[in-house]
Amino acid sequence: MTQIALITGGGSGIGRACAVTLAQAGFQIIVTGRRSAQLNETLDLAGGGTAIAADITDPKEVDALYTRISADHGRLDVLFNNAGNNVAAAPIGDIPPEDFLQVINVNLFGAFLAARGAFNLMRAQDPQGGRIINNGSISAAVPRPGSAPYTASKHAITGLTRTISLDGRPYNIACGQIDIGNAASEMTAKMSGGVPQADLSIKAEPVMDVQHVADAVLHMSNLPLSANVQFMTVMATAMPFIGRG
Repeated sequence: MTQIALITGGGSGIGRACAVTLAQAGFQIIVTGRRSAQLNETLDLAGGGTAIAADITDPKEVDALYTRISADHGRLDVLFNNAGNNVAAAPIGDIPPEDFLQVINVNLFGAFLAARGAFNLMRAQDPQGGRIINNGSISAAVPRPGSAPYTASKHAITGLTRTISLDGRPYNIACGQIDIGNAASEMTAKMSGGVPQADLSIKAEPVMDVQHVADAVLHMSNLPLSANVQFMTVMATAMPFIGRG
């Protein structure tokens, strides 16, 4: 039976790379995000699939997304809960409250809504079960300077992952998290020009090909539901994560 996979934030970067890789491995992919044109570009690269534009922070749009998946496919086997955003770095005292809420709304509330919808579909389908993979971050473990909104959101994702893992056990729903460090994408384009370090110096950081992330997500997705990668860190080998601070 063909596995059905939903990728949020599937129109660019990590989401796009993972969608293409899953499709090439035989998954039937569904990509969602706010921008239809970019979602369709992903499908062109993947050689097919379904694009459903939705605002992951809108409960009604997320409910409609899962209603359509259920109607069109009858089930969902994998959710890659990937959509996220960020704001300009600043010390916590200089961060406008609306910036904090903007990041939390997408990175945490949106992730909750996507996971909630997947959980309910996976719990109701026959055979029961599925896999949720949350996109954490290196920031789910340690912060960068000036990153209170993003770091708070990603620390919270770790708690969400652990809770879903427990809640999912009676229903054969596995949940894991991939923490990604310096994958080449729009968000890491500035790394080569230098970014703030823990000692407040500015240094260039290495990045890795985003395909390594996609390969890791594929590995997690291919596991039987009797096995789970609870947490995985995949990162540019020489980035300063291990020695931060």
